[in-house]
Amino acid sequence: MRLAVFDCDGTLSDGQAGVVNAMNAAFAEIGAPAPHHSQVRRIVGLSLPQAIAHLAPDLPEDRQLDVVEAYKASFRRAREDGSLREPLFEGMAEMLRRLHGEGWTLAVATGKSDRGLASTLAVHGLADLFATTHTADRHPSKPNPAMLQAAMAAVLAEPQATCMIGDTVFDIEMAVAANVRAIGVSWGYHEPEELLAAGAVAVADTIPELEKLVNE
Repeated sequence: MRLAVFDCDGTLSDGQAGVVNAMNAAFAEIGAPAPHHSQVRRIVGLSLPQAIAHLAPDLPEDRQLDVVEAYKASFRRAREDGSLREPLFEGMAEMLRRLHGEGWTLAVATGKSDRGLASTLAVHGLADLFATTHTADRHPSKPNPAMLQAAMAAVLAEPQATCMIGDTVFDIEMAVAANVRAIGVSWGYHEPEELLAAGAVAVADTIPELEKLVNE
């Protein structure tokens, strides 16, 4: 059993605009100033309550929860009215299909909701490729290793036969905590040097480079 576990936002798909727009709308909803988009980029990958706590630590807890609900509502509206764009990074779908065809078991571990992940995978026709998916709805936030451990348990994969692919320090730290090989990608939200410092064995700059690293 060879298991490759992928983060979603910033790794499989480019959802930066949708995240920033929803965050701006959420803070406007409660009448608070929105964080700069550079700050928003830093929290992608965390579960939503933890992300809001990082962005607005001075807000009372009940107001943070208001932002969480406003963000969910804004994202849901964008998905329903067709304005949400979460394109796959070029070449990603083809690589996933090759790995699947070569006998890799594929999984997702993401800070997205169950609904959000299901929608992303369905839109891009990828749902059938993933044997198991794990989200912030059902697990503690990254970098807690629970999501990754659950993915391995679901398909009976051992840590030494598993790799985690992600674009943030949270992904890498989760992999390290689960004793899993961590592979970073440079096209997401955190810098390559941060990923390496967190414990990534390597950081891919291109899809072909990523595919080679997964197969090493």
